[in-house]
Amino acid sequence: MMGGGGGQQQLQQLSQEIEAIDEEIEALENEIQDLRDQQTEIDEAIEAVETLDSGATVQVPLGGGAYLRAEVQDIDEVIVDLGGGYAAEQDQDDAVEALDRKRDILDDRIDETQAEIDELESESDELEEQAQQMQQQMQQQQMQQLQQQQGDDE
Repeated sequence: MMGGGGGQQQLQQLSQEIEAIDEEIEALENEIQDLRDQQTEIDEAIEAVETLDSGATVQVPLGGGAYLRAEVQDIDEVIVDLGGGYAAEQDQDDAVEALDRKRDILDDRIDETQAEIDELESESDELEEQAQQMQQQMQQQQMQQLQQQQGDDE
């Protein structure tokens, strides 16, 4: 009965592989959600920069859910984080452009991550097909063995 045991082991291995892939997919989907959240923040920042004027009153977050009211001194002095620990002071239009670029970079990362997910999903589908075929073969073998046993009894 060695044949049966081997198939069972292979099946187990397959289902472990499928499980690992599914976990990876879940992690990547969470990553996409984070990237989308960052995009939403950028959209809000762009909207703020575009609609605010010098002299406008804004709420400045201090962290911990606390805010201060402050007046915009100069809308052409928007400090934009450029990444890598650098920030630059930019006028209104340049700030919006810089934020747009950051948004595009996030778009690219979302596309790349989505492509990874698609690859993993088709890999997972293939493995599941293999597993189903193996199960069917094992069932057929069992049927044949039963038939043989019945034949021997007569």
